[in-house]
Parts: sequence; structure tokens; C-alpha cells
Amino acid sequence: MPMRAFTCALLLGGAARVLAAPTVLLADVAAEVLDEDSSVNITLVRNQAVSASTQSWEVGTLAEALLELEWPALSVYGAASSSAHPPLISADNTTASDVFTLASSTLDNKPADSLALVANDGAVGDPASIGPAVLLANWTLSNATYGAAAQAQLDYLLNYAPRTDGGAISQRTDQVQLWSDFVYMAPPFLAYYGALQNDYSLVKEAYNQIWLYRYTLRDENTGLWRHVALGDWQDNNLWATGNGWAAAGIMRVLKTVNSSSVADALVGEQADLAGWVDEILTGAWAHQQTNGTLLNYIDQTEENSWADTSATALLAATSFRHALFTNTTTHIDAANLAYDLVESSIDSDGVLHGTIDPLTFVAPTADGSVSPEGQSFVLMMRAARDAWLEATSDSEETTSD
Repeated sequence: MPMRAFTCALLLGGAARVLAAPTVLLADVAAEVLDEDSSVNITLVRNQAVSASTQSWEVGTLAEALLELEWPALSVYGAASSSAHPPLISADNTTASDVFTLASSTLDNKPADSLALVANDGAVGDPASIGPAVLLANWTLSNATYGAAAQAQLDYLLNYAPRTDGGAISQRTDQVQLWSDFVYMAPPFLAYYGALQNDYSLVKEAYNQIWLYRYTLRDENTGLWRHVALGDWQDNNLWATGNGWAAAGIMRVLKTVNSSSVADALVGEQADLAGWVDEILTGAWAHQQTNGTLLNYIDQTEENSWADTSATALLAATSFRHALFTNTTTHIDAANLAYDLVESSIDSDGVLHGTIDPLTFVAPTADGSVSPEGQSFVLMMRAARDAWLEATSDSEETTSD
């Protein structure tokens, strides 16, 4: 398999240093973004997500969800055009301290000899999902420890992880196997690293990996993605969460590319990415149930597949983000129907019900258990819809003026 030597200077960001050690924010911070029109207390949903997220991909997903909901100016969706670099943080500011805590805890538990941010994970991509939080901490805290950890993770992805003959980075460490999940885990890290470094080749590599994964996993009849290809077993089903991972990951890369200094050199690639998100959303919502939900295996029936609120939330979130980026409303009705269904599935403790067990892929989450990623998807959905409503409200006010 091809290996490519890649080196990149450590990010020692020009931001002001935060002197105090970050601490996890209290629950009432998230209440500042509570939707007054919603009966759901997003603070409780957030706290459930924080409590439940322990695995590498859960932590990476949580970090992104917290950024999008609580600190949108620091997320890729808050980045201004041609400026992927996050704003500076003053020394006495606790902005994003909950996200930085996730990054610092990851480094505290990382063995010195591990290139990956999480050692012995079994997955190539999942540890990289924490990479954007580590990069953000490095940029804003000017701490070389974060920069070294991010560089080591990048080195592992590009130079040591198994690959297909065509160059696709494997999702698994023990064999060459492609999972749709990977697209949310690794390409956003590659793109964000490249954007911060103004590195065309690294941003382009994020696009290349998505292209390779789509080429292998895409079902030509529906435009949706199969779950797992290659290796010693496959899952050819059109798994809803896997399609959510893919669409949401592509959307993050698209926004990162668009906000980077190399955006003008990747105009065609941006059009591709926007189209690839659209084809997944189109394929998914074509199978939306009348109550707004999607099934675990999207194209099957309720008789042989469970409804899944977690995937429904992630695809709704991506629909709002895609609509904002493309200035289209094609998927908004479906996303709003999904939003209402998901919100109605959250109990008074902030727990999302009707989720699929992310470890088995095929069975509902056990009674009394919580889907960590499902909780984070709700945060993303709320943040994305709020951004959509704010943008459309501003547009209406401008038009009326």
C-alpha cells in the first residue's frame, strides 16, 4: 500500500494564551442558547451528552457539537469566508473551556509513544475526530503540546495507517476496510489542519479521501452510502447513521475549504462536495416516514428495520447547514419534520429515545441506556436550525426594509 511522507510545522498559533487551566462549564452556560419556542431544555440534553461520551468518536463528536451550539464563532460554521482561523481568546476568557477540557483530557491519557490521539483504539479515523478540538486548543492557547499531538495524529493518518491500493485510508487498524463513519472522523481534521496552515495539499487530501470513500461505498440506485466495504466482512446496508456521518463530515469539509485561503483554487471540489451532500440528503429524505423519522436501514420498511431518531437528528442538522451554504430550501421541509419528531422524542431528563445502539448497528439502544452520539446530534441539530432561522429572519428583515 502506498505511504506518503508528510511533514508539517507545529501550530503554535498567534492567539493570546489562556493562563488558567480550563474547567468544564456549568450546565447553565448552555441555557443561553435555549430555543424559547422549544419545550426541550437543551442544557439537559447537553449534560447527558457530556456524561455519556467516553469513546474516541463520541468525544470528538461531542467536542464538535459543543462548538456548534455554545461557541459557534469558533466552529467552522462560524468562520468568515477566507478566514478559517478562529478568533483570538483573551487570557481571562473561559470561552470554549469545555471543549478545551476534552482536548486536554485526551492528551493527559495519551501515551507518549502513541502517534494517534487515542492509543490502541482499533479504528484509524475515530481518534482523529478529536483532532479539530486539539488544533483549536493549540491555536488559541499557543501551547506546543497540543501542536505536537496534532502533528503526530496527522503523521499517523498520512504515513502509517493502512490504505487501499487506490490511496483510501482504512477506518480499521487491523485490516484495510472502509466505513462510512470515517468521513466524519478524519477528513474534517485533515481539512482543518490544512486550512490553519494555508496548506493546499492537505486540504485537497481531505477532498481526495471523501472522493475515494464515495467511489467505493456509494449505491448507484439511491445515491446513499453502504456502511462497510472491503476487509473480512462487509455491511452493504444503507445504514442511516453511516449516511449521516458521511453527509455531516462532507459538509464540515466543504465549509472548511470554503473558509480557507485556498478556496479559490478548489472551486470545482467545493461544487463536488456540495453535490455529494445533496445526493445523500435527497436519497435519505425520499424514505422519510410520515412522522418525520428515518429508519435504521433507510430503504427498508418498518417491518424489518427500526426507526432511528439519532440518525434523523444528524441528517436534519446537515440539511439546515447545507441549506445555509447553498441558499436552497430543497430539504428544509423534511428537516423541519425531522426536527419536530426528534424533539418530541426527548424526555424531561434530556434523554433522546428511539435511538439505535451504535455498537451493534441493528438493535435499538437498551432501555435505561443513552446513545452518546445521539445526544450530540441533537445539539448539532438545534445549533443548525437556530442558525438557519437566524439567517432567514435576517433575510426577511432586509427584504422588508
